[in-house]
Amino acid sequence: MSTALTQAEAELQARQALDAGDPEKAEALARALVAGGVGTLQAWSILAKALGRQERPAEAKTVLEMLVDQVPGNMELRFDLAVTLLQLGEFERGWREYRHRYTMAHTAALGRKVQKPRWDGRPMAGKTLLIHDEQGFGDTFQFIRFLPWAKEKSGARLVLQITPKQESFARRMGGIDEIVLRDQVPPPFDMYCEMMTLPMVLGLKLSDLPGTIPYLTAHEGRVRKWRRKLQTLPRPIVALVWAGRPEHANDAQRSLSLSSLAPLAGVEGCSFISVQKGPKAAEAKSPPPGLNLIDLDEENADFDDTAAILSVADLLVSIDSSPIHLAGALGRPAWGLLSFNPDWRWLLDREDSPWYPTVRLFRQTSPGDWPGTISRMAEALRRFRDGA
Repeated sequence: MSTALTQAEAELQARQALDAGDPEKAEALARALVAGGVGTLQAWSILAKALGRQERPAEAKTVLEMLVDQVPGNMELRFDLAVTLLQLGEFERGWREYRHRYTMAHTAALGRKVQKPRWDGRPMAGKTLLIHDEQGFGDTFQFIRFLPWAKEKSGARLVLQITPKQESFARRMGGIDEIVLRDQVPPPFDMYCEMMTLPMVLGLKLSDLPGTIPYLTAHEGRVRKWRRKLQTLPRPIVALVWAGRPEHANDAQRSLSLSSLAPLAGVEGCSFISVQKGPKAAEAKSPPPGLNLIDLDEENADFDDTAAILSVADLLVSIDSSPIHLAGALGRPAWGLLSFNPDWRWLLDREDSPWYPTVRLFRQTSPGDWPGTISRMAEALRRFRDGA
């Protein structure tokens, strides 16, 4: 058996450990492979991923910077470096590296092919700038805040292309000259920018956040409707979201079953309402014992309804999914349940979010420890109920 085959087998074992959710084992195997500063690109990459998944991004960053210096054309490594830098709050280089998100083999098809130059922050008075949404609903709710900033800096006529499910929020923002939907051909324009590239172009620093809060508003008619529907419920009214889209790459780590929220049932005097959508919404029909949950799925038709409900409710409890971004953009109180190694936008070791002043974060203190995290949230909910 050759040495190369032995190394290949060890790399395979390390990759399998990583995929099985055992980053400690993956790290040990990878470190053996790169001992003495040697080792393949694959082994070093596995080491960086294993460190990141143990919430050790500073160590992962050191490895990734070394790899990117050696192989600058490897866009997967550059993307891994981007999200590591952003998680550390190192925005300047982080946003620059994040522009490579559509240059990897598995994401290239998601990028939009635009035959115009990307806006670089220059003034362009008298010309037209197209900004388009991208990725998920939560990303749009988070990054749409930068449209007024782009309008001011460019001086251009601003056209936004957005999904129909979020169009109404953009129309209520103001300052957007024209709105077109994703399946529509935009008017002639001179330059364009992806919504999540705006932080790079604008030179966003952590200290620039959050900007104006709220920057989204709910539909007034929907708010009146839900205020009538919910007016008889005892306060506080707590809206619940426990699962995201199953097709999300990290859904297994971020989503829960409704039964996991059973400890909240012990907080007497609260009214719980479900704003959960998707396949897991059916769980609201059989909640855990003691959790007096009102299922709003059939009446909660779209994001406008959800926004109105959040405007009436006293608190949203949610996993890392679009409703928590919507609540933050609306300036409504929300508590986020985060896995041990959450998405980069929630940064590290903090209960607050610079993106959303009204959002409080409850992080797992060890991988998979939802029971301990939800127990801490239940105690906090008692204090919230009591006005403490």
